[in-house]
Amino acid sequence: MKILIINAHLTYPGWSEGKLNITFMNLAKTFFADRGHQVTETFIERGYKPEEEVSKHLAADVVILQTPVNWFGGPWIYKKYVDEVFNAGLNQKALLEGDGRTRKDPNKQYGTGGKMQGRKFMISATWNAPRETFDNPDSFLYAGKGTADLFLNITSNYKFCGYDILPDYGVFNIFKDPDIPRALEDYKRHLEKYCL
Repeated sequence: MKILIINAHLTYPGWSEGKLNITFMNLAKTFFADRGHQVTETFIERGYKPEEEVSKHLAADVVILQTPVNWFGGPWIYKKYVDEVFNAGLNQKALLEGDGRTRKDPNKQYGTGGKMQGRKFMISATWNAPRETFDNPDSFLYAGKGTADLFLNITSNYKFCGYDILPDYGVFNIFKDPDIPRALEDYKRHLEKYCL
């Protein structure tokens, strides 16, 4: 199996250096490599070429986005990455061709034109928010919504291209009450359950 791990961290010196996201990325890399799988990685902040990223996506069976959650979404560099890479994939007719609808078959739905069926996409995220904020109807901010609801803008890009969306993984409350050793062990179990 081939795995692509994309690190979307954006450095803010003295505040957010990216060490935690690299720790989770390295755990996933080791997890898959130890099981004989090939791992490719992209650090968006270090630069990339959109056409090469399309090729990495085409080669990968599983794509994992490792990202901090900045202001309720991925960092802006990830949106730029998506715009450039997915536009290149559309232009090449590699990831998708059209949006699925045709004049000949009005029953085909928007979003069914992807060519990446059988591939999987997952998000691993670091959050300042506490876990109990999500899926909790009494939560002031999210009012019962879960992490998958907040990531819909990210996962929709992949679903649009035909990927199966795996349950996301999150490490929560990283500034006020982190339990990183337990979160790393939980992440291994998550990868075992959903990615293999």
